[in-house]
Amino acid sequence: MKKYYYVIDVQYLGYRFHGWQKQPNLKTLHLMVDRTFNYILEGAYFKTLVSGRTDAMVSAEQSAFELFLKEPIEDTKGFLQLFNHNLPQDIRALNIREVDKSFNIINHSKVKEYLYLFTYGEKCHPFCAPIMTTIMDDLDINLMKKGAKLFEGTNYLWSYCYKPTEQGIYTRDILQCELVENNIYQANYFPKQTYMLRVKGKGFMRNQIRLMMGTLIDLGKGDLTLKDIEDSLVPDSRIKMKYIAPASGLILNSVDFQ
Repeated sequence: MKKYYYVIDVQYLGYRFHGWQKQPNLKTLHLMVDRTFNYILEGAYFKTLVSGRTDAMVSAEQSAFELFLKEPIEDTKGFLQLFNHNLPQDIRALNIREVDKSFNIINHSKVKEYLYLFTYGEKCHPFCAPIMTTIMDDLDINLMKKGAKLFEGTNYLWSYCYKPTEQGIYTRDILQCELVENNIYQANYFPKQTYMLRVKGKGFMRNQIRLMMGTLIDLGKGDLTLKDIEDSLVPDSRIKMKYIAPASGLILNSVDFQ
């Protein structure tokens, strides 16, 4: 039987979800998406496959998943409207496009960009909590900016993988890594000064961005030096970075298929 293939871009606030992947007795993004499809498709066959799973409390400005159907969608605009109408308010579908069977959303070459939002030095309004991490200690932002640049290029990233194994591939390319002032997300209850780490690459390991961010926070607090980061990036380094930054500051900003 012929199948039909579609890619749907979505954005979501991950704060109340236990990540993307379905898990027993937990509210996940995949559960809510599939539950919505089951309703609007009235029980007809479908399957969904995401481009990459996000962890609990991680949000997405733009992620993507593939939808497999046995019947074509005649009106994609109307289908998208119906899907959005039935999704919970913290998930929104952005667009839909048809692809052919040769497209594989997991294996297809793509570049992902992540942002990590944070501020420091003062207790923030509670409304900041879903998308921004507050560090109560003083931070040396200029030093952290220098540290972020050390991650750019090809490096050995064993130190930045949660529970690494001997079989993992840890020599990775990071296309961009910079720490800048946040000029994307604004609200009247935000602190006057907020920052973000911007990281772009073709593939990331479990908790990699949060371990990188945690390392930069420790650098900014004076608990690590630039030399410590440099030493952690050399081949076969076994330096263990201990601080994993909180998940709620992490946002998957975009997924671009090559």
